[in-house]
Amino acid sequence: MARLLYIEDETDIGTWVLKDLTERGHNVIWLKSGEGAENHILDVDAVILDVMLPGLDGFSVGKRIKKEKADLPIIMLSARTGVEDKVEGLNFADDYVTKPFHPDELAARIEVLLRRYQKNEDVLQLQHLTIYTKDLRIINQDSGKEIQLTGKQYHLFNFFLRHLNQILTKEQLYEGVWGERFIEGDKTLMVHIRYLREKIEKNPGKPTIVETIRGLGYRVKL
Repeated sequence: MARLLYIEDETDIGTWVLKDLTERGHNVIWLKSGEGAENHILDVDAVILDVMLPGLDGFSVGKRIKKEKADLPIIMLSARTGVEDKVEGLNFADDYVTKPFHPDELAARIEVLLRRYQKNEDVLQLQHLTIYTKDLRIINQDSGKEIQLTGKQYHLFNFFLRHLNQILTKEQLYEGVWGERFIEGDKTLMVHIRYLREKIEKNPGKPTIVETIRGLGYRVKL
């Protein structure tokens, strides 16, 4: 079954939801706040996220999660029934469930989301690379070998794949991958792109996957 990240600060609700989902065969990680959520998002299939949390609210936590992993489905849980709250949640999340809810309803919505994302989980063919998008495994079809990326190379290439065919500026890339403002003259991004090209390009000196768009930035296109 699925690996789920469940973020809920109310002990009573969290206890019975955890028990119910575990009995249905799911592997559940339960956090009582959004702190540390980013440490789990690469290891789970979906997120169940309460709106009212200590510290950062669920909307802020959910947006951060989607920024890091856009293809990770999120179900928002909330006692708020107002249209404006639902609209705010559905601007980034995939579903919005109002409290109180029946455990069968939550389980059914989880299954629907998992099926939807599994159907959309394609194997991407990018020139000589076969990319398994769920875990970003990259196979060089010329050699048949898997290409191993470092952590930052992984996040950089994943950011390109999430924005296929778009020209990305240095500022967008640096903020998206490093989470910091780009300072003109900083060579960090350029160095990481060079190392990434050395691993994925047939000819790193004449790259055709990570293209340089002169005066604008970089692009990966199908």
